[in-house]
Amino acid sequence: MAKSWATFGVDLHLEPTGAGGLRRGLTDALRDAVRTGRLAPGTRLPSSRTLAADLGIARNTVAEAYGDLVAEGWLTARQGSGTLVAERPVVPPTGTAPRRREPGRPTHNLVPGTPDLASFPRAEWLRAARRAVTGAPSDAFGYGDPRGRPELRAALAGYLSRARGVRTHPDGVLVCAGFSQGLRILGPVLRARGARTVAVESYGLPRHWELLTAAGLGTRPLPYDELGTDTRELAGAQAALITPSHQFPMGTALRSGRRAAVVEWARRTGGLVLEDDYDGEFRYDRQPVGALQGLDPDHVVYLGTASKSLAPGLRLAWMVLPPALVEECAAAKGQVDNCGVLDQLTLAEFLTSGAYDRHVRAARLRYRRRRDALVAALAARAPEVRATGIAAGLHAVLRLPPGTEQSVIQAAAWQGLALHGLSALRHEAAVTDPLDALVVGYGTPPDHAWAGALEALCRVLP
Repeated sequence: MAKSWATFGVDLHLEPTGAGGLRRGLTDALRDAVRTGRLAPGTRLPSSRTLAADLGIARNTVAEAYGDLVAEGWLTARQGSGTLVAERPVVPPTGTAPRRREPGRPTHNLVPGTPDLASFPRAEWLRAARRAVTGAPSDAFGYGDPRGRPELRAALAGYLSRARGVRTHPDGVLVCAGFSQGLRILGPVLRARGARTVAVESYGLPRHWELLTAAGLGTRPLPYDELGTDTRELAGAQAALITPSHQFPMGTALRSGRRAAVVEWARRTGGLVLEDDYDGEFRYDRQPVGALQGLDPDHVVYLGTASKSLAPGLRLAWMVLPPALVEECAAAKGQVDNCGVLDQLTLAEFLTSGAYDRHVRAARLRYRRRRDALVAALAARAPEVRATGIAAGLHAVLRLPPGTEQSVIQAAAWQGLALHGLSALRHEAAVTDPLDALVVGYGTPPDHAWAGALEALCRVLP
């Protein structure tokens, strides 16, 4: 009886042509697979007995085809090592697009939006994963509820209530694959409910505005002044996307009067507030600012994410929805990709075991030290540059002399330093006077690279 491929551990897809007989057809198929790169140099091929059994042909036919290709230099064969693909140039198939050259990686990365990935708590995460998988019921590995695993929704409801002042129940939590997926779910739901315009902040992530536009919604920027986003200018909008706890990228917290104004607008008009609480765990020189959702759970959608506290690669985020939106959003979510069950179960265990709190406390201390080093370096090396928005979060805004932002960005590129200018994060319809500034993500570099990144930054500042 022929053994299965699972026994041999090698799988090889070949379609020998009938022209010229089986031997020639197999030889041509193997040669073409090597020439085009489908079989990479160094790949170990199945034994002649194995490949013959799989293709249903005589073993001698395979052995002779291998011998022909060894003689031609396409394959190599050594006693005890088997038959391998030889090292030789790969010719792409006709019509294949030329490979694009990857841009060079910067020496130092200070682009905001990413935490220190080297500090991901691998050992704790693995322990949590082992406990979660061991204790999970068998049905956890099925398709499940589009809202997410009940274990994670319960853990999130408890954590958000305790740490962020969110008022919810596990039934009101919907797990999604990143903040962007949350907007992809909410956009069509808002459109179906009659929304046409979403008020957004003058400064923010263009990607978020683009997702709303793709759902058929217009975006209108709110004014921004020395007190932050002005939420008193919401007339004509049916929803508002804001970052009240730590405005991105300016770094201010929404003042109490303006928090009250946006909630009052939502109650009076039936509007919906989309609260982006992207880094609410990280604060240094101020008391925590509670979630806006706690003021009115019926008119605020709370959106949080593990991208800043743990790692964006997990693709784990969550929405806390008003009761009236749960079924609509769950139905919309059912039509798009779900989150991995294993990561959901692991995060639930990570939260309930206290590992998440321990990790956040350690990260908060590490990022505060980096923030302090940045402020000290600016005071010593670039006293004309003022850092703002530094009481919380993982980035700082460095105000520059008027007209210098682009020249500093260019100088940074020459130094191998990746930076974002504030102008790249300004809504094209914003009426706010443009500012020259850098948005510096001090959470991104690993610990060993922070001093070098800080030195490179100081070299390019005016």
